[in-house]
Amino acid sequence: MYMFNPFQYSDDNKRYYTWNYYLKKRYGQKVCKVPLDAHFTCPNRDGTKGSGGCLYCSARGSGDFAASFPNLNEQFEAGREMMHRKWPGSLLIAYFQAYSNTYASIEYLKKVYEPFIERDDIVAIAIATRGDCINEKTAELLSSWNQKKEIWVELGLQSIHDKSEKYMNRCHTVKEFEDALYLLHSKGIKCSAHIINSLPYESKEDMIETAKYIATLPLTAVKIHMLHLMEDTVLGEMYKNEPFSLLTREEYVDVVVSQLEVLPPTMIIQRLTGDAPLDLLIEPRWTIKKTIVLNEIDKEMVRRDTYQGKYYMKTK
Repeated sequence: MYMFNPFQYSDDNKRYYTWNYYLKKRYGQKVCKVPLDAHFTCPNRDGTKGSGGCLYCSARGSGDFAASFPNLNEQFEAGREMMHRKWPGSLLIAYFQAYSNTYASIEYLKKVYEPFIERDDIVAIAIATRGDCINEKTAELLSSWNQKKEIWVELGLQSIHDKSEKYMNRCHTVKEFEDALYLLHSKGIKCSAHIINSLPYESKEDMIETAKYIATLPLTAVKIHMLHLMEDTVLGEMYKNEPFSLLTREEYVDVVVSQLEVLPPTMIIQRLTGDAPLDLLIEPRWTIKKTIVLNEIDKEMVRRDTYQGKYYMKTK
């Protein structure tokens, strides 16, 4: 039986602005991301601002799904073959995911990225980084590439709460995130924010406050993730020694729907649940069943008779 969907930026049952909907409207067909590890590092690992990285970050800088080849072209070819087996003929985005992918000299950034800018089989470049790894020269370079190919910058925010930033050993501030965002926005670069739910000792209200904050910013998109506790991370070892509370699947669904309600309806939702390698994931194991999580979010939105942006104006 057909059920009316009150959300305008959708062509299916989703009551939020999905990444897939954006890509289909922009490119007219299926588009896939190929994760890459360009062997960057991070100012929170090399001693510039800290060492050891954020407590939740894996040994591969959260780039655990990039193909295990040292050469970027080999990584990309392996990723393309895998994507095309699943979605034949799909278009591709080169996704530089591991570590902080603007933390290098301009000369090195050109060496890494420009071969991919020139490739005809890539429609866009996605670059994950931190706000403190963006400056005027970097923004100008990204802007020049954006004239040739769609450029996305994914800025890690995780939380707006100082207690969480300090606990997670982020060595990064909300102001640094905001300064980088406004600089990139001024250059016409599309930006997404990455936030994490269920950080230790954050309440549901804390998580919704983070969503309300990003609703006020000139962001094109957002990624919402559940905290993953992984082997060989500081936080994973802390959890094994002294377990702390994590959101259940039902609680996570409730939080995510509440966050979607306060986000602008035109903000693209690039992700509502994340991946972690099964052999490394300690908890929560319920995140393995992504389809179930996404279906539960859909059902909860129907149950509440709600949609993305329903309460957005009240947050401004």
